[in-house]
Amino acid sequence: MALINGFNPDGVVTVNRVILKPEYSTDDLEMRVAELCENVKTYHSETGFVGGFVAMNSGQVSNEGSTIGQPVDNPLKEREALIVTFWRSFEEHERSHRSETFQPLFRKVLDLCENGNEEIAYRMLWSGQAYTPEEARAARAAKQRYALAA
Repeated sequence: MALINGFNPDGVVTVNRVILKPEYSTDDLEMRVAELCENVKTYHSETGFVGGFVAMNSGQVSNEGSTIGQPVDNPLKEREALIVTFWRSFEEHERSHRSETFQPLFRKVLDLCENGNEEIAYRMLWSGQAYTPEEARAARAAKQRYALAA
């Protein structure tokens, strides 16, 4: 099972980290990113785009999953977003960004950002989803059974 249906594990995942300038709101970012994403879906679904998502920093910090002390809040709450996209290839991604319809919308998003933009391309190492309740019970039983045998 793929994280994004139809995404080939040999594809590329791109990540943009956006930090909003203080004078802009999440609503400003959401509107401009929605226009940009609609453009990518419309013009690049047949030329390499597979899917994506945008996530906003909620401000919550996991004290169970963090090793940097015990913070209770993140200063980038509602100011930092990740724009994550999935592509068949890096070359197709790059072509999409050179398109005439993409560039004006991309610049409108960048106008909101205090950190400029750096888009990093990653290769997928793993993706998955939770087990169904039945699968989880079977997995626990198998671990228990094989732990006794070891």
